[in-house]
Order: sequence, then structure tokens, then C-alpha cells
Amino acid sequence: MPKILITGSQGFIGTYLCAEFLKQGYEVIGVDNFSKYGPVSRPHDNDPKFHLLEMDVLDFDLVTLNPLFKDLDYIIACAAMIGGISYFHKYAYDLLATNERILAQTFDLALRLHKEESLKRILVLSSSMVFESTELYPTPETEITKCPPPLSTYGFQKLAVEYFCKGAHEQYGLPYTIIRPFNCVGVGEEDSICEEEIMSGNIKLMMSHVLPDLINKILKGQDPVRILGEGNQVRCYTNGVDIARGIRMAIENDAGLNEDFNISTPTATTVLELAKLIWSILKPGEEFRYESDEPYQYDVQRRIPDVTKAADLIGFEAEIGLEESVREVINYMRPF
Repeated sequence: MPKILITGSQGFIGTYLCAEFLKQGYEVIGVDNFSKYGPVSRPHDNDPKFHLLEMDVLDFDLVTLNPLFKDLDYIIACAAMIGGISYFHKYAYDLLATNERILAQTFDLALRLHKEESLKRILVLSSSMVFESTELYPTPETEITKCPPPLSTYGFQKLAVEYFCKGAHEQYGLPYTIIRPFNCVGVGEEDSICEEEIMSGNIKLMMSHVLPDLINKILKGQDPVRILGEGNQVRCYTNGVDIARGIRMAIENDAGLNEDFNISTPTATTVLELAKLIWSILKPGEEFRYESDEPYQYDVQRRIPDVTKAADLIGFEAEIGLEESVREVINYMRPF
């Protein structure tokens, strides 16, 4: 039975990862300090193959390691400070400083376990935000060495995540895989306890993800629906089940060794199209109307990945369509 450590295991993507690896028979060690949502219960908590360590990654004891860390096969570095657009501004310094410390501590653990010849690979979650400044669409993985660096500190730190992999491999031979998820959607995203309260019309903005924000507004009867900017921002909304499956395929496949992958659906959708789809499901036959809120500085207008490499090397293609994801989140968020 392979053993895997997932930092940030109780978070949004972390929960999908735990479900995927447990389903495949892995023993999963989860680490989380509940700093984003506060204490939450997750579907995987009671699985006998899951072990949760409620702790901060910054408190990893590298002198006397927890026995659960013994004989780890893989580490997925998922823990990080992460939030919505306003979060990028509110925590511009901490996104750099704290996330670098989290990552360094995780890599120190990985290097020690690799030296002891137990760890096979570390997988890190980068972000589509590393392509914040690109003008090439769809964006292939090779663009990472060609486009200007990200303007936001969050995007820049995610780029540093990738260089941690390259540096640790160059100096110590640590095997790695880099994953760039594009706009994960699904269930389990809660209100962050660190987000600012910002109003969008008469309703508090849910800043972590646009999909639950729009669903929340329409469920609460906002009409016209308020959208950041003109709604022309293009995204590729990828279900968390697909992202977790792609991550597992990348880490299990020899072709994923020391490689980077865009893990995403190739289907591009504007925010306005997303809002209209939600409206058509919740208020069929009623006229859709919207108004624009002032956009944020780092509200990148286009994020469209080239997903050819993942298909060719590890056989990954997204399977869950946008409407299915939207209906899933609507059912999760309904007040009944």
C-alpha cells in the first residue's frame, strides 16, 4: 500500500486529493492547521487509511520525525496561503513570505526522506497565475520560460514553487512533478476566515471562487447580478475530481517524472457566460440582467491552457463538463 503525505489536506483541493488517493488504496497522511476555514469536517476523515495531523507545516519537527512520516512514498505540497482577488492585495507580503517558509519546510522534509531512500517523488501545486503576463493562448507549459514574470506576489510565489523543484533536483537529485491546476470548481469551498468583507451590491462577495459567488448572489435573489468588470474574463473551469485524478496520474506515471503539466479542461468560458448558465438553471425563463463592479488589479483577463502535454505523456483529459459542475455546486449550496 503506497503511503502519501498531503499538506493542506482539509482544504478545497486537498479534500479532492484525499478522496482520490484513498479510493485508489493509498494510506494518506494529512497535515492541516485549519487556518483558512477554521475547523471543518471532511468526508475522508473517518476513512481507516487516513491519518490527520492537526499542525502547521512550519512546525514540522525535522529532528524527531513523527512515525507516520516513516516510509513515505510521495509528498504533495498543497498547503499555502491562498484566497481570492482581494486576498492578493490584503496579504501581498505574507503570500510571499509565509508561503516560502511553508514550502521550504516541506522541501526540507522531502530532502531528508529522499536521502533516507524512502521518498520517490514530491509533487507541488503551482498555479495558472504563473502565466499571468502571457499573451499566448492556449498557453503551453514551455511558455513558463518565455513570458514575463507574474505581476502579483501570489503569481510570483507560485513561480518560485516551480524553482524550488528545479533547485532541489539540481542540487540533491530530488524527483519532482509540477502541476498547474486551472480554476478548480466543486464542492467543499467555504467562507475563508481571513477574507475581507466586501459588498457586491447588497450581498457579501465570496472572493475565493467566482462560481460559488455567482450562485450565492442568484440564490439570494440579486437582480441584476453584479459581476466584477464586464464579465469578459475567460477561464477554464475544471472540476476538482478531474484535477485530483490528473495529479494522481502524473505522480504514478514515470512520464511525469521531473515534468510540469497544465491540468485543466480546454473549454474556455467567460464569467458572463458562466453567470448566464447559473441563471438559466436557477431561474429558467426569467430575463437575465447584470451590472458591473469595479474590477481588481490582478483580475487576469484570460487563462486558457494548452493541455496537449498532459494528454500525450500521462493520458489525462478532463471528463466533467461545466454544466455538471455548476449543478453540483448549486446542489451543495442550496439552503435546503
